[in-house]
Amino acid sequence: MAYFALGGTIASVPPAPGEPAQPGLSAADIAGSIEGLDEVADVMGEDLMKVSSARLDLTHMLRLRDAAAAAVDAGADGVVVSQGTDSLEETSYALDVLWDRAEPLVFTGAMRNPSLLSPDGAANLMAAVRTAASSQARDQGALVVLNDEVHAARYVRKTHTSNVATFGSPTVGRIGRLVEDRVELGLRVPRIPPMHVPSTVTIPPIALVTMTIGDDGRILRTLPDLGYEGVVLAGMGGGHVAVEWVEPLRDLAARMPVVLASRAGAGEVLSKTYGYPGSEVALLEAGLLGAGALDPLKARVRLALALAGGVPVAEAFAATGTTTGSVTGSRVR
Repeated sequence: MAYFALGGTIASVPPAPGEPAQPGLSAADIAGSIEGLDEVADVMGEDLMKVSSARLDLTHMLRLRDAAAAAVDAGADGVVVSQGTDSLEETSYALDVLWDRAEPLVFTGAMRNPSLLSPDGAANLMAAVRTAASSQARDQGALVVLNDEVHAARYVRKTHTSNVATFGSPTVGRIGRLVEDRVELGLRVPRIPPMHVPSTVTIPPIALVTMTIGDDGRILRTLPDLGYEGVVLAGMGGGHVAVEWVEPLRDLAARMPVVLASRAGAGEVLSKTYGYPGSEVALLEAGLLGAGALDPLKARVRLALALAGGVPVAEAFAATGTTTGSVTGSRVR
């Protein structure tokens, strides 16, 4: 089992008594602290970096993809990644888009660092290794395992700043769980064909703009001059904006790809329900592309990788489809 450590809370300790924690522990430190881990798998740890979540970017994810692929080519039966949880919903989805192997790829982390009472990192890493060692996790793309729950990277979200039960998948729910030493995956999320993005590409800048009440959308006209090459719009509800936004968005869509997602936190962007000015129908007619069931953060990741890899954007988002028929199996209670 290959294990790549990127830093984050799971690797964070105070540099001196009384000081705030920061990433410092190595993969060997983390894995070596877990009694019985070697009975589950032969874990080979490697430190790719020791940073906080906010310092990670898509270039790092290309590097991680290459390292994970090399480990599988060398004989690893699966890959586990630990990192900070703040950006885990984005990074895990990036690897879900990029990962072209059947071998399991499982992300985990921690909400309580090792210096706190009842830290959760050791249990989460053990659960992640168990999941990656399970045949049930093969050909499922990237998975996220924390708090004894298994989530598909395509749908998982961080929902709380500090609670250990922070990760959930509001649109489809968890796909599995761990009970004692058993991995139970009751649902499967069919793979979307991966994108082949070269490691040497430059990741294009993508803006994420959220519609809020009273905003006249003036920021939209500044985006091309700021160097952005694409935009994700987090619209209200099923994908709606104020009428003042429609023409600026139409102009933007004529110059660069603009993807319409929802700020709601769950569900799919609509396509044919409302027809008033600023509705999803009006925006799609203005040239925006629907994100399907992807939330704004994941839509931004997908758009950036599509542009970097030379994948036609309409094709990239048509492939995401909807949640209808995207999850099969029986719910594990």
